[in-house]
Amino acid sequence: MEIPYTVEARPDTGVFNAKLGIWLFLASEVMLFGALFATYILLRVGAHEWPHGAHYLNIPLATLNTVILISSSVTMVLAWAGAASGRLSRYRLFMGLTILGGALFLVVKWIEYSDKFSHGLYPSTNNFLALYFTMTGLHAIHVIAGMVVNAYLIGPGVRMWTTHHLRFTNRVEIAGIYWHFVDVVWIFLFPVLYLL
Repeated sequence: MEIPYTVEARPDTGVFNAKLGIWLFLASEVMLFGALFATYILLRVGAHEWPHGAHYLNIPLATLNTVILISSSVTMVLAWAGAASGRLSRYRLFMGLTILGGALFLVVKWIEYSDKFSHGLYPSTNNFLALYFTMTGLHAIHVIAGMVVNAYLIGPGVRMWTTHHLRFTNRVEIAGIYWHFVDVVWIFLFPVLYLL
């Protein structure tokens, strides 16, 4: 039995079910990160003194992480294009590069965290660092989740390629939408925490 609208677009929304589902899920994620950004704004506006991000944070490493994540968004699009055009080797190459980008991002984040901890800087140090660790830590968890899904799609999930190619391509597209969301969140985190 085929579940309706798993491959083809629904007539009422113009998108297939999983795409509608990921957009609804991401709406809840926007509310989660939006609450954290609102908390940051309220604490910063209400504080008599607020440290500049450069006082605690490494801007060159964060810039490198920004380049890594933006590049991984490009490779994610190229992976989807490879899947959509039926070129399995191209898909695997670019999906592997996307996963590698996520791993490099996490390595750089680990270097940043290790540096803070080695200097006795913890979330309990002040409100700025509490928000920094909370927001970037939650973002890192989202990066890991995206890497797990992408690893599944390059590993066991790729078996669907031959039997349900369109459904597989749709799954890659859904993973790509999530990955782009993770990148967009970082694009907001970077200036707010590091530059302002």
